[in-house]
Amino acid sequence: MTRLRPFAPEDLPSLYDVCVRTADAGGDARHLYPDQDLMPTIFLAPYVALDPSLAFVVDDGSRAVGYVIGTADTAEFVRRYRREWLPTVADRYPAPDSLTTPSEEMLALMHNPERMIVPELAAYPAHLHIDLLPEYQRKGLGRELMTAFLGALFERGVPAVHLGMVTVNVSARAFYDRLGFHVIDVPDAGVLTYLGRSTSPGC
Repeated sequence: MTRLRPFAPEDLPSLYDVCVRTADAGGDARHLYPDQDLMPTIFLAPYVALDPSLAFVVDDGSRAVGYVIGTADTAEFVRRYRREWLPTVADRYPAPDSLTTPSEEMLALMHNPERMIVPELAAYPAHLHIDLLPEYQRKGLGRELMTAFLGALFERGVPAVHLGMVTVNVSARAFYDRLGFHVIDVPDAGVLTYLGRSTSPGC
């Protein structure tokens, strides 16, 4: 039986697996990145390291099968990522000399955390990432994770949250639409669509 609970450090191996198995626009990305730890090192681990109290998981009784992570203050997160997180991984993951492979493209993102500071998102200071293994989707677990995360932000007095999703991931977009997210117009967003909403439970 699945249950929602706060993140625990022993969840990390399972969450790394969930991350890479959902990192290709919601699909399995293991074939794209020879180093299976690369995507979690960019899009998962810094969040649980820098603000574990905003990390929630669902488990099936034996392992975590989904999670939501994020930060209450994107600008502060970027500063801490640059100062505290990047130095711990830069030796293993140096900045790329070219952008010819998917891994090199991701390494370029890793070494440019300032990309997360987008003027059009200033009114939505928090941001999040949420992932569930495919077999656990469409069971209400994503909504439970999001409710927990939004509630934690609301208790902190954070007014609104944003996320960036790959535009072609239409199933994810439908999920966010049902949860009350709306499009935030960000020029030159590339492959991403930015969505946001209030943290208020009534929205």
